[in-house]
Amino acid sequence: MHILRFSDLCAQGQVQGQRVFIRADLNVPLDAQGRITEDTRIRASVPCIRMALDAGAAVMVTSHLGRPTEGAFKPEDTLAPVAQRLAELLGCEVPLVANWVDGVRVAPGQVVLLENCRVNKGEKKNAPELAQKMARLCDIYVNDAFGTAHRAEGTTYGIAAYAKVACAGPLLAAEIDALTQALAQPKRPLAAIVAGSKVSTKLTILQSLAAKVDQLIVGGGIANTFMLAAGLPIGKSLAEPALVGDARAVIAAMAARGAQVPIPTDVVTAKAFAADAPATVKKAADVADDDLILDIGPETAARLAAQLTGAGTIVWNGPVGVFEFDAFAHGTETIARAIAASSAFSIAGGGDTLAAIARYGIERDVGYISTGGGAFLEVLEGKLLPAFEILQKRAAG
Repeated sequence: MHILRFSDLCAQGQVQGQRVFIRADLNVPLDAQGRITEDTRIRASVPCIRMALDAGAAVMVTSHLGRPTEGAFKPEDTLAPVAQRLAELLGCEVPLVANWVDGVRVAPGQVVLLENCRVNKGEKKNAPELAQKMARLCDIYVNDAFGTAHRAEGTTYGIAAYAKVACAGPLLAAEIDALTQALAQPKRPLAAIVAGSKVSTKLTILQSLAAKVDQLIVGGGIANTFMLAAGLPIGKSLAEPALVGDARAVIAAMAARGAQVPIPTDVVTAKAFAADAPATVKKAADVADDDLILDIGPETAARLAAQLTGAGTIVWNGPVGVFEFDAFAHGTETIARAIAASSAFSIAGGGDTLAAIARYGIERDVGYISTGGGAFLEVLEGKLLPAFEILQKRAAG
C-alpha cells in the first residue's frame, strides 16, 4: 500500500516550522468521576506527537471521546483528563482548546489538544465545509488513529482530502505494515483464529478468509454452529442453526483449496453458564441435550496448538472459550501460549483478544497487537478502509 509517511517527512526535514494536525485515537475509558481507568491509547499516541515536536512543528492533536451530540457540548464530553495525562507523558504543558474550528494559535515546538472533535457539527457525516475549515488550520495532516480508520468522518477522511499534505502517523503506518504482512503477503501456512458468540456477526470475515487462509480455526459460539454443520450434538449451547448452510459453505470453500476448518473432537461442558459451574470434558459426539459447551477440550486444544506451532503467519481474533471463567479458560490459554511460542508472524486484534493476551502476559510474544476493533475486523473482511483509501489517493497525487 503506497502512502505518505509522517516519519519520512520528518527525516527529510519537511516538518520544521510547519503546522501539523494529528488525528489520534484518545478515546479512553473514564470512571464516574471522569478519571482515566486505562490509558493504552494515550500512550500509543505519544510517539507521533513526540516525532512532530522533535521535528520543530507546531502541533495540534484531536480525538473523539465517547458518543457526544454534535453541536451540544456537555461536561462529560471534555478531553481535559486526556490533556492532563498527555502532559504527564510528554513532560510539557498541553493546553486544551475549545471552539477551535475557525482558528488555533500554536507556536513551533508547542502542542495543543483540540477539544472532542465529534462535538463539531458535520464531523460524523464528513461535511465538506467543516473538512475544508479544518484543512486550513494546518500544513500537514497526520492520521494516527487506526481505531477510527473504518469511518469516513471529517477528521479521518474529509480533512485528508483538502489538506496541503496528508500522511500516516507511525501507529497507523505500523498497522498497515502488519496487516499487509499478515494478509497481503503472508508467510505460509497462514492460520486464522476467528471466535465469538455468533456466526452472523463474522460471516463475511469467515467467507473472506476462506479464500485466503490454510487453516481457519473457529471458536466460541461460532464453533458450535460449525459443529452442528458437521452433524455433532451441541445440547443447549449458543448457536445459529439457520446459518448451518453458510458454515458448510465455508468448510466446502476451504476443502476445495485443500485447506481445513478443524472441528473440535472434545469439549468442556457445564449445565449452567456460571463461573462456579462444574466443568466436564466430553468427546464432541457425547454432548448431552442439557449441556452447554463453554470451551474446547484438551485434546482439541493440543491438536490446534501443534498446528499453530508450524504456521508461518497467524491472525487471531477472539478467545475460543469463556476464558473469563477459570474452568473454561484452558482452550484459550493453550492457543495463546502456542501463538506466543510459535516462530510465525502473529497479529491479534479485538477487545476480548487483547484481554486474553494481557491475562496470560504474552504481549511481547505476539508479533503485532492491533489497536483497532471494528477497523481490524473490516480489514479481515477484505474491505479497504476509508482512511487508507484517502491516504492512497493523496499519495498518488
